[in-house]
Amino acid sequence: MSRDCTVETCTVETSDGVNLQARIFSPKEGIKDNLVIVLVHPYSVFGGCQGLLRGIASGLASKGYRAVTFDMRGVGRSTGRASLTGFQEIKDVVAVCKWVCHNLSSDRILFVGSSAGLSAYEGVNFDVRVQGFCGKEAGSNVNGAPISGSAVDEVEQVIAYVSLGYPFGMISSILFGRHHKAILQSPKPKLFVMGTRDGFTSVNQLKNKLKSAAGRVETHLIEGVSHFQMEGPAYDAQMVDLILEFITSL
Repeated sequence: MSRDCTVETCTVETSDGVNLQARIFSPKEGIKDNLVIVLVHPYSVFGGCQGLLRGIASGLASKGYRAVTFDMRGVGRSTGRASLTGFQEIKDVVAVCKWVCHNLSSDRILFVGSSAGLSAYEGVNFDVRVQGFCGKEAGSNVNGAPISGSAVDEVEQVIAYVSLGYPFGMISSILFGRHHKAILQSPKPKLFVMGTRDGFTSVNQLKNKLKSAAGRVETHLIEGVSHFQMEGPAYDAQMVDLILEFITSL
């Protein structure tokens, strides 16, 4: 983790009484502006939890931006139970945003949704990966990119959206297809980052889906990289650079 940031832990309560564990990554020196980046973690059935986003969060904080990660319901030390398709988890994202606005005095939020899982950490024992990052064994169904996409227009203060590996493919759409409409119809600026060897969505599927997207839409393809590769720690620095570049263009 970067030495250029501090990390605080807090609890956020949702509208239906679920308690979420969250972490705030802040620059040690000089916050650039009041924009806060809320990162929504990967598919938890594969071990997704906020710990997987700490590299990106600390990288953003070292560049002067506050970043917030959190465990959605049923993950880590957060209470509650996950829903199969992630619609209950939209409440989690909205609750964290309200907390950010009230406690961090922010009226500008950028969503970053991630959709992979611990399979990115190849060579690491599964029990260590799941328990070490998430605090307990994960067994719920949550997908960060679709859930955060569905919450974009639920929160007035959200100004834009970044997806890391959105699952637009046919099989993924069985579980998460109902989320597609919300993000595609949102007029807010959107950036979709994907590896060209993503196993859940092909480049053509991504392009075809985005043809119907409203507002400003950008894509960034990483040549020869798979879904889990791209969302592994080796690509954290590149993700930070892409997010920062997108912020400066807003």
